[in-house]
Amino acid sequence: MVNPEQKMERSQEREEPEFHEKLVAVNRVTKVNKGGRTFSFAALMVIGDGKGRVGSGHAKAKEVPEAIRKATEQAKRKMIRVPLREGRTIHHDISAASGGGKVILRSAPGGTGVIAGGPMRAVFDCLGVQDVVAKAVGSSNPYNMVGATLAALQKMESPRQIAARRGKKVSDIIAARETAHGQSASDVKVEDDA
Repeated sequence: MVNPEQKMERSQEREEPEFHEKLVAVNRVTKVNKGGRTFSFAALMVIGDGKGRVGSGHAKAKEVPEAIRKATEQAKRKMIRVPLREGRTIHHDISAASGGGKVILRSAPGGTGVIAGGPMRAVFDCLGVQDVVAKAVGSSNPYNMVGATLAALQKMESPRQIAARRGKKVSDIIAARETAHGQSASDVKVEDDA
């Protein structure tokens, strides 16, 4: 007979998928009070499951480990699902801005790798993207770069979503995309991923 504690541990293991966690930035923050200065730490975390889900969080605390824990909890609550093409790259080119930072994301053929700067690389690693080309324009502040990258990924649409919205077949959308990239429609193989 299985005792209730073991049953609870097993259910928690099933609920919590394994997350990839990346610490993007830690800042020491100073607050000036009447009695002197108070120091605390701010942490920016990115987490993802490596299969199309990613989130970011930032928090402050008196100690670095506590700030990281709080930021991780916030990132888990703010996770988004991103449709990936063949499970390795994004579906289409896209750009977005957050604050003074702007990012441009481009899908890439297999074997390209992740060509992106520090904070954006952390997002793509946690997301599970293997091939992408990204460029940051403007502010290199990690908060803005992560925010802009997540904003761009949130706007990402798969051919299935576009086909459902426009009342067309998925194969029509993919054929149009491939002809726009220079291949003939007869060479197109039908992808049916989310």
